[in-house]
Amino acid sequence: MKFFLFYCNKKSTLNFIQQNKIIVKNICIYSFIFICAIVSCNQKSIKTTAEIQTKDSSRTYGEDRDFLKKYTDIIELSNGESKVLVAPKLQGRVMTSTCQGDVGYSYGWINYSLFESGKYMDHINAYGGEERFWMGPEGGQFALFFKKGDPFDIKHWQTPGIIDTASFDLTESNSSLARFTKKFEIENYSGTRFSVNVDREIKLLDVEAIKNILGISLEDVNCVGYQSSNSITNNSNVDWNLENGVLSIWLLSMINTSLTSTIVLPYKTGQANFVNDTYFGKVPKERLIKYDSFLVFKGDANYRSKIGLPPSIAKEFTGSFDSVRNILTIIKFEKTQIEKYVNSMWENQKFPYKGDVVNAYNDGPNENGNRLGSFYELESSSPAVALKKNEKLIHKQNIFHIQTKNKKALNVLALQLLGVDLNILK
Repeated sequence: MKFFLFYCNKKSTLNFIQQNKIIVKNICIYSFIFICAIVSCNQKSIKTTAEIQTKDSSRTYGEDRDFLKKYTDIIELSNGESKVLVAPKLQGRVMTSTCQGDVGYSYGWINYSLFESGKYMDHINAYGGEERFWMGPEGGQFALFFKKGDPFDIKHWQTPGIIDTASFDLTESNSSLARFTKKFEIENYSGTRFSVNVDREIKLLDVEAIKNILGISLEDVNCVGYQSSNSITNNSNVDWNLENGVLSIWLLSMINTSLTSTIVLPYKTGQANFVNDTYFGKVPKERLIKYDSFLVFKGDANYRSKIGLPPSIAKEFTGSFDSVRNILTIIKFEKTQIEKYVNSMWENQKFPYKGDVVNAYNDGPNENGNRLGSFYELESSSPAVALKKNEKLIHKQNIFHIQTKNKKALNVLALQLLGVDLNILK
Protein backbone atom coordinates (compact mmCIF):
# COMPACT_ATOMS: atom_id res chain seq x y z
CA MET A 1 0.00 0.00 0.00
CA LYS A 2 2.77 2.46 0.90
CA PHE A 3 4.35 1.87 -2.52
CA PHE A 4 1.22 3.03 -4.38
CA LEU A 5 0.46 5.95 -2.06
CA PHE A 6 4.00 7.23 -2.45
CA TYR A 7 4.18 7.18 -6.24
CA CYS A 8 0.61 8.11 -7.23
CA ASN A 9 -1.35 11.28 -6.60
CA LYS A 10 -4.39 11.16 -4.38
CA LYS A 11 -6.98 10.98 -7.18
CA SER A 12 -5.31 8.26 -9.18
CA THR A 13 -4.70 6.29 -6.01
CA LEU A 14 -8.40 6.39 -5.04
CA ASN A 15 -9.42 5.36 -8.55
CA PHE A 16 -6.94 2.50 -8.48
CA ILE A 17 -8.28 1.29 -5.14
CA GLN A 18 -11.91 1.46 -6.25
CA GLN A 19 -11.14 -0.43 -9.46
CA ASN A 20 -8.95 -3.04 -7.80
CA LYS A 21 -10.56 -3.66 -4.42
CA ILE A 22 -9.86 -7.37 -4.51
CA ILE A 23 -6.18 -6.91 -5.38
CA VAL A 24 -5.69 -4.30 -2.65
CA LYS A 25 -7.54 -6.44 -0.15
CA ASN A 26 -5.28 -9.39 -0.96
CA ILE A 27 -2.15 -7.23 -0.69
CA CYS A 28 -3.23 -6.12 2.80
CA ILE A 29 -4.00 -9.66 3.88
CA TYR A 30 -0.68 -11.05 2.64
CA SER A 31 1.23 -8.13 4.12
CA PHE A 32 -0.40 -8.75 7.48
CA ILE A 33 0.44 -12.47 7.29
CA PHE A 34 4.05 -11.66 6.35
CA ILE A 35 4.48 -9.25 9.27
CA CYS A 36 2.97 -11.76 11.68
CA ALA A 37 5.35 -14.41 10.41
CA ILE A 38 8.35 -12.15 11.07
CA VAL A 39 7.16 -11.37 14.59
CA SER A 40 6.51 -15.05 15.21
CA CYS A 41 10.01 -15.99 14.03
CA ASN A 42 11.60 -13.38 16.27
CA GLN A 43 9.60 -14.59 19.25
CA LYS A 44 10.57 -18.18 18.45
CA SER A 45 14.26 -17.17 18.23
CA ILE A 46 14.14 -15.46 21.61
CA LYS A 47 12.34 -18.41 23.14
CA THR A 48 14.86 -20.83 21.70
CA THR A 49 17.76 -18.90 23.24
CA ALA A 50 16.07 -18.97 26.63
CA GLU A 51 15.32 -22.67 26.25
CA ILE A 52 18.95 -23.43 25.45
CA GLN A 53 20.11 -21.50 28.50
CA THR A 54 17.64 -23.32 30.71
CA LYS A 55 18.72 -26.71 29.37
CA ASP A 56 22.45 -26.00 29.72
CA SER A 57 22.17 -24.58 33.21
CA SER A 58 19.70 -27.10 34.67
CA ARG A 59 21.98 -30.13 34.51
CA THR A 60 23.50 -31.48 37.69
CA TYR A 61 27.19 -32.16 38.20
CA GLY A 62 26.49 -35.90 38.17
CA GLU A 63 24.72 -35.65 34.81
CA ASP A 64 27.62 -33.71 33.28
CA ARG A 65 30.14 -36.22 34.64
CA ASP A 66 28.22 -39.19 33.26
CA PHE A 67 27.92 -37.50 29.89
CA LEU A 68 31.63 -36.65 29.64
CA LYS A 69 32.65 -40.21 30.50
CA LYS A 70 31.13 -41.32 27.20
CA TYR A 71 33.37 -39.08 25.11
CA THR A 72 36.64 -38.41 26.92
CA ASP A 73 38.82 -39.41 29.85
CA ILE A 74 38.16 -37.47 33.02
CA ILE A 75 39.78 -37.08 36.42
CA GLU A 76 37.60 -36.24 39.39
CA LEU A 77 38.99 -34.25 42.31
CA SER A 78 36.80 -34.60 45.37
CA ASN A 79 36.58 -33.47 48.98
CA GLY A 80 33.16 -34.16 50.47
CA GLU A 81 30.53 -32.33 48.42
CA SER A 82 33.17 -30.25 46.59
CA LYS A 83 34.03 -31.83 43.25
CA VAL A 84 36.01 -30.82 40.15
CA LEU A 85 36.17 -32.58 36.75
CA VAL A 86 39.38 -32.34 34.69
CA ALA A 87 39.90 -33.57 31.10
CA PRO A 88 43.51 -34.57 30.22
CA LYS A 89 42.76 -34.91 26.49
CA LEU A 90 41.53 -31.31 26.40
CA GLN A 91 44.71 -29.63 27.67
CA GLY A 92 43.92 -30.60 31.26
CA ARG A 93 41.01 -28.18 31.32
CA VAL A 94 38.54 -28.05 34.19
CA MET A 95 35.23 -29.02 32.61
CA THR A 96 32.98 -28.21 35.56
CA SER A 97 32.67 -28.22 39.34
CA THR A 98 30.08 -28.22 42.12
CA CYS A 99 29.82 -27.49 45.82
CA GLN A 100 26.82 -29.77 46.48
CA GLY A 101 27.86 -33.20 45.27
CA ASP A 102 26.46 -35.19 42.36
CA VAL A 103 23.01 -33.59 42.60
CA GLY A 104 24.43 -30.10 42.89
CA TYR A 105 24.42 -27.39 40.25
CA SER A 106 27.12 -27.77 37.58
CA TYR A 107 28.94 -24.45 37.06
CA GLY A 108 30.94 -25.01 33.87
CA TRP A 109 29.37 -24.74 30.43
CA ILE A 110 29.76 -27.93 28.36
CA ASN A 111 29.00 -28.13 24.65
CA TYR A 112 26.95 -31.33 24.52
CA SER A 113 26.19 -31.08 20.80
CA LEU A 114 29.85 -30.81 19.81
CA PHE A 115 30.84 -33.85 21.86
CA GLU A 116 27.93 -35.82 20.42
CA SER A 117 28.75 -34.86 16.83
CA GLY A 118 32.24 -36.35 16.96
CA LYS A 119 33.33 -33.67 14.48
CA TYR A 120 36.10 -31.10 14.38
CA MET A 121 34.88 -27.58 13.67
CA ASP A 122 36.39 -24.66 11.78
CA HIS A 123 37.97 -21.82 13.81
CA ILE A 124 37.46 -23.33 17.26
CA ASN A 125 36.22 -26.52 18.89
CA ALA A 126 34.29 -24.97 21.74
CA TYR A 127 33.98 -28.02 23.98
CA GLY A 128 33.42 -25.71 26.93
CA GLY A 129 34.97 -26.02 30.35
CA GLU A 130 35.10 -23.59 33.21
CA GLU A 131 38.88 -23.13 33.15
CA ARG A 132 41.20 -23.81 30.21
CA PHE A 133 44.77 -23.03 29.19
CA TRP A 134 45.29 -20.72 26.22
CA MET A 135 48.10 -18.45 25.07
CA GLY A 136 48.17 -14.89 23.76
CA PRO A 137 48.21 -12.66 21.93
CA GLU A 138 45.11 -13.40 19.89
CA GLY A 139 45.35 -10.58 17.33
CA GLY A 140 47.92 -8.05 16.10
CA GLN A 141 51.30 -8.41 14.44
CA PHE A 142 52.35 -11.04 17.00
CA ALA A 143 49.05 -12.95 16.89
CA LEU A 144 48.79 -16.69 17.41
CA PHE A 145 45.26 -16.95 16.00
CA PHE A 146 45.92 -15.54 12.51
CA LYS A 147 48.30 -16.60 9.73
CA LYS A 148 50.81 -14.14 8.36
CA GLY A 149 49.20 -11.74 5.88
CA ASP A 150 45.60 -12.72 6.66
CA PRO A 151 43.08 -10.00 7.58
CA PHE A 152 41.91 -9.84 11.17
CA ASP A 153 38.34 -11.06 10.75
CA ILE A 154 36.22 -14.00 11.86
CA LYS A 155 36.75 -15.80 8.53
CA HIS A 156 40.51 -16.03 9.09
CA TRP A 157 40.50 -16.44 12.88
CA GLN A 158 41.78 -19.89 13.88
CA THR A 159 42.51 -21.30 17.32
CA PRO A 160 45.88 -23.12 17.34
CA GLY A 161 45.33 -26.88 17.63
CA ILE A 162 47.70 -27.20 20.59
CA ILE A 163 45.28 -25.20 22.76
CA ASP A 164 42.13 -26.44 21.08
CA THR A 165 42.13 -30.20 20.47
CA ALA A 166 45.53 -31.47 21.64
CA SER A 167 45.94 -33.80 24.61
CA PHE A 168 48.24 -32.88 27.50
CA ASP A 169 50.30 -35.60 29.21
CA LEU A 170 49.14 -36.54 32.69
CA THR A 171 52.12 -36.78 35.06
CA GLU A 172 50.44 -37.13 38.46
CA SER A 173 46.97 -37.29 39.97
CA ASN A 174 45.19 -38.06 43.22
CA SER A 175 41.97 -37.01 44.92
CA SER A 176 43.06 -33.37 45.28
CA LEU A 177 45.31 -32.56 42.31
CA ALA A 178 46.16 -33.32 38.70
CA ARG A 179 49.39 -32.34 36.91
CA PHE A 180 50.03 -32.15 33.17
CA THR A 181 52.83 -31.29 30.77
CA LYS A 182 53.21 -30.68 27.03
CA LYS A 183 56.04 -29.78 24.64
CA PHE A 184 55.31 -28.16 21.27
CA GLU A 185 56.24 -25.48 18.74
CA ILE A 186 54.09 -22.58 17.62
CA GLU A 187 54.50 -19.67 15.18
CA ASN A 188 53.13 -16.13 15.42
CA TYR A 189 51.77 -13.75 12.75
CA SER A 190 55.24 -12.25 12.18
CA GLY A 191 56.81 -15.65 11.52
CA THR A 192 58.60 -16.07 14.85
CA ARG A 193 58.73 -19.70 15.98
CA PHE A 194 58.65 -20.69 19.64
CA SER A 195 59.60 -23.97 21.26
CA VAL A 196 57.57 -24.25 24.45
CA ASN A 197 57.08 -26.53 27.42
CA VAL A 198 53.85 -26.15 29.39
CA ASP A 199 53.29 -27.39 32.94
CA ARG A 200 49.82 -27.20 34.42
CA GLU A 201 48.42 -28.16 37.83
CA ILE A 202 44.83 -28.14 39.11
CA LYS A 203 44.52 -28.37 42.89
CA LEU A 204 41.26 -28.71 44.83
CA LEU A 205 41.22 -26.42 47.89
CA ASP A 206 39.74 -27.32 51.26
CA VAL A 207 37.68 -24.91 53.35
CA GLU A 208 40.62 -23.63 55.39
CA ALA A 209 42.66 -22.93 52.26
CA ILE A 210 39.72 -21.02 50.73
CA LYS A 211 39.34 -18.93 53.89
CA ASN A 212 43.06 -18.10 53.93
CA ILE A 213 43.23 -17.16 50.25
CA LEU A 214 40.12 -14.98 50.31
CA GLY A 215 40.43 -13.76 53.88
CA ILE A 216 36.74 -14.37 54.58
CA SER A 217 34.37 -16.42 56.69
CA LEU A 218 32.29 -19.08 54.95
CA GLU A 219 29.40 -19.39 57.40
CA ASP A 220 26.01 -20.44 56.02
CA VAL A 221 27.30 -20.92 52.43
CA ASN A 222 28.38 -23.78 50.20
CA CYS A 223 31.65 -23.28 48.36
CA VAL A 224 34.02 -25.05 45.98
CA GLY A 225 37.44 -23.66 45.12
CA TYR A 226 40.51 -24.76 43.20
CA GLN A 227 43.85 -23.32 42.12
CA SER A 228 45.16 -23.37 38.56
CA SER A 229 48.95 -23.08 38.33
CA ASN A 230 50.46 -22.78 34.85
CA SER A 231 53.93 -22.20 33.43
CA ILE A 232 55.58 -21.87 30.04
CA THR A 233 59.31 -22.50 29.56
CA ASN A 234 61.40 -21.23 26.65
CA ASN A 235 62.80 -24.40 25.05
CA SER A 236 64.14 -22.53 22.04
CA ASN A 237 67.83 -22.22 21.23
CA VAL A 238 67.58 -18.43 21.49
CA ASP A 239 66.21 -15.92 23.95
CA TRP A 240 62.77 -14.51 23.17
CA ASN A 241 62.57 -10.76 22.53
CA LEU A 242 59.81 -8.17 22.45
CA GLU A 243 60.69 -7.02 18.93
CA ASN A 244 59.69 -10.39 17.44
CA GLY A 245 56.84 -11.06 19.85
CA VAL A 246 56.51 -13.10 23.03
CA LEU A 247 53.88 -15.42 24.49
CA SER A 248 51.58 -15.01 27.45
CA ILE A 249 49.57 -17.47 29.55
CA TRP A 250 45.86 -16.92 29.12
CA LEU A 251 43.28 -18.62 31.35
CA LEU A 252 39.60 -18.59 30.37
CA SER A 253 36.50 -19.73 32.24
CA MET A 254 33.30 -20.63 30.40
CA ILE A 255 30.49 -20.29 32.95
CA ASN A 256 26.87 -21.38 32.51
CA THR A 257 24.75 -18.29 32.08
CA SER A 258 21.21 -17.16 32.77
CA LEU A 259 19.25 -14.11 31.68
CA THR A 260 20.20 -12.49 35.01
CA SER A 261 23.94 -13.22 35.06
CA THR A 262 26.04 -10.11 35.68
CA ILE A 263 29.83 -9.77 35.58
CA VAL A 264 31.74 -7.47 37.93
CA LEU A 265 35.23 -6.07 37.31
CA PRO A 266 36.62 -3.92 40.15
CA TYR A 267 39.22 -1.26 39.32
CA LYS A 268 41.02 1.65 40.91
CA THR A 269 38.71 4.49 41.85
CA GLY A 270 38.08 7.04 39.12
CA GLN A 271 39.82 5.11 36.32
CA ALA A 272 36.80 4.14 34.20
CA ASN A 273 38.19 5.92 31.12
CA PHE A 274 40.86 3.24 30.77
CA VAL A 275 38.38 0.38 30.37
CA ASN A 276 38.64 -1.30 26.95
CA ASP A 277 35.08 -1.86 25.70
CA THR A 278 35.65 -2.00 21.93
CA TYR A 279 36.94 -5.52 21.24
CA PHE A 280 33.99 -6.48 19.02
CA GLY A 281 32.55 -3.02 18.62
CA LYS A 282 31.48 -0.58 21.30
CA VAL A 283 29.47 -2.27 24.05
CA PRO A 284 25.99 -0.68 24.33
CA LYS A 285 25.42 1.43 27.44
CA GLU A 286 22.57 -0.78 28.63
CA ARG A 287 25.01 -3.73 28.74
CA LEU A 288 27.93 -2.05 30.47
CA ILE A 289 27.62 0.32 33.42
CA LYS A 290 30.75 1.99 34.80
CA TYR A 291 30.66 2.92 38.45
CA ASP A 292 33.39 4.81 40.29
CA SER A 293 35.36 1.71 41.33
CA PHE A 294 33.81 -1.21 39.42
CA LEU A 295 31.87 -1.97 36.28
CA VAL A 296 28.95 -4.32 35.68
CA PHE A 297 28.70 -6.16 32.38
CA LYS A 298 25.74 -8.22 31.20
CA GLY A 299 26.59 -11.93 30.81
CA ASP A 300 23.41 -13.34 29.26
CA ALA A 301 24.95 -14.87 26.08
CA ASN A 302 22.65 -12.77 23.90
CA TYR A 303 25.13 -10.15 22.63
CA ARG A 304 28.70 -10.88 21.53
CA SER A 305 30.92 -8.43 23.35
CA LYS A 306 34.14 -8.21 25.34
CA ILE A 307 35.75 -5.83 27.81
CA GLY A 308 39.13 -5.63 29.52
CA LEU A 309 41.15 -3.81 32.16
CA PRO A 310 44.85 -2.91 31.81
CA PRO A 311 47.20 -3.75 34.71
CA SER A 312 47.45 -0.07 35.68
CA ILE A 313 43.85 0.00 36.96
CA ALA A 314 42.84 -3.64 37.56
CA LYS A 315 42.54 -5.19 41.00
CA GLU A 316 43.25 -8.86 41.75
CA PHE A 317 39.61 -9.98 41.70
CA THR A 318 36.87 -10.41 39.15
CA GLY A 319 33.55 -12.20 39.51
CA SER A 320 29.93 -12.66 38.55
CA PHE A 321 26.52 -13.08 40.14
CA ASP A 322 23.51 -15.17 39.14
CA SER A 323 20.58 -13.66 41.05
CA VAL A 324 18.21 -16.52 40.14
CA ARG A 325 20.37 -19.28 41.62
CA ASN A 326 22.17 -17.10 44.18
CA ILE A 327 25.64 -18.00 42.91
CA LEU A 328 28.63 -15.76 43.45
CA THR A 329 31.66 -16.69 41.32
CA ILE A 330 35.02 -15.22 42.30
CA ILE A 331 38.36 -15.37 40.48
CA LYS A 332 41.50 -14.19 42.25
CA PHE A 333 44.38 -13.94 39.79
CA GLU A 334 48.04 -13.04 40.04
CA LYS A 335 48.84 -9.44 39.16
CA THR A 336 52.56 -8.65 39.01
CA GLN A 337 54.40 -5.33 38.96
CA ILE A 338 55.18 -5.84 35.26
CA GLU A 339 53.18 -3.39 33.15
CA LYS A 340 53.65 -5.07 29.76
CA TYR A 341 50.77 -7.33 28.69
CA VAL A 342 50.13 -8.62 25.17
CA ASN A 343 47.53 -6.78 23.13
CA SER A 344 44.94 -9.14 21.61
CA MET A 345 42.95 -6.60 19.59
CA TRP A 346 42.18 -7.76 16.03
CA GLU A 347 44.23 -5.09 14.25
CA ASN A 348 47.76 -3.97 13.42
CA GLN A 349 48.74 -2.49 16.74
CA LYS A 350 50.64 0.66 17.57
CA PHE A 351 51.15 -0.59 21.12
CA PRO A 352 51.43 -4.42 21.11
CA TYR A 353 52.29 -4.56 24.82
CA LYS A 354 49.55 -2.34 26.20
CA GLY A 355 47.05 -5.15 26.64
CA ASP A 356 44.76 -6.26 29.45
CA VAL A 357 45.40 -8.38 32.52
CA VAL A 358 41.73 -9.31 33.01
CA ASN A 359 38.87 -9.67 30.54
CA ALA A 360 35.24 -10.68 30.37
CA TYR A 361 33.45 -12.02 27.30
CA ASN A 362 29.72 -12.45 26.67
CA ASP A 363 28.76 -14.81 23.87
CA GLY A 364 26.16 -14.03 21.25
CA PRO A 365 25.69 -14.03 17.46
CA ASN A 366 28.84 -13.05 15.54
CA GLU A 367 28.96 -11.21 12.20
CA ASN A 368 27.86 -14.41 10.45
CA GLY A 369 24.91 -14.91 12.79
CA ASN A 370 26.47 -17.90 14.56
CA ARG A 371 27.04 -18.29 18.28
CA LEU A 372 29.17 -20.66 20.34
CA GLY A 373 26.81 -21.28 23.26
CA SER A 374 25.00 -20.12 26.39
CA PHE A 375 28.00 -18.96 28.40
CA TYR A 376 30.08 -15.99 29.41
CA GLU A 377 33.82 -15.98 30.14
CA LEU A 378 36.02 -14.61 32.90
CA GLU A 379 39.66 -14.38 31.80
CA SER A 380 43.07 -13.50 33.23
CA SER A 381 46.52 -13.25 31.63
CA SER A 382 50.17 -13.32 32.60
CA PRO A 383 52.47 -10.43 31.72
CA ALA A 384 54.50 -10.39 28.49
CA VAL A 385 58.04 -11.52 29.35
CA ALA A 386 61.01 -11.97 27.01
CA LEU A 387 62.11 -15.31 28.44
CA LYS A 388 65.73 -16.34 28.12
CA LYS A 389 66.62 -19.91 27.14
CA ASN A 390 65.22 -22.37 29.71
CA GLU A 391 63.58 -19.52 31.67
CA LYS A 392 60.06 -20.07 33.02
CA LEU A 393 56.98 -17.83 33.34
CA ILE A 394 54.29 -18.80 35.90
CA HIS A 395 50.69 -17.62 36.12
CA LYS A 396 48.19 -18.72 38.79
CA GLN A 397 44.58 -18.07 39.55
CA ASN A 398 42.03 -19.33 42.05
CA ILE A 399 38.38 -19.94 41.18
CA PHE A 400 35.54 -20.10 43.71
CA HIS A 401 31.81 -20.71 43.39
CA ILE A 402 29.78 -19.71 46.44
CA GLN A 403 26.12 -20.68 46.61
CA THR A 404 23.51 -20.15 49.32
CA LYS A 405 19.88 -19.26 49.93
CA ASN A 406 21.09 -16.70 52.47
CA LYS A 407 21.26 -13.60 50.26
CA LYS A 408 22.56 -11.43 53.08
CA ALA A 409 25.55 -13.72 53.61
CA LEU A 410 26.28 -13.66 49.90
CA ASN A 411 26.04 -9.88 49.81
CA VAL A 412 28.57 -9.56 52.63
CA LEU A 413 31.05 -11.63 50.62
CA ALA A 414 30.43 -9.61 47.44
CA LEU A 415 31.11 -6.39 49.31
CA GLN A 416 34.31 -7.78 50.81
CA LEU A 417 35.72 -9.29 47.63
CA LEU A 418 34.34 -7.19 44.77
CA GLY A 419 33.29 -4.01 46.54
CA VAL A 420 29.78 -4.26 45.13
CA ASP A 421 26.32 -4.49 46.70
CA LEU A 422 24.47 -7.33 44.96
CA ASN A 423 21.24 -5.36 45.10
CA ILE A 424 22.72 -3.10 42.42
CA LEU A 425 23.18 -6.06 40.09
CA LYS A 426 19.53 -7.09 40.19
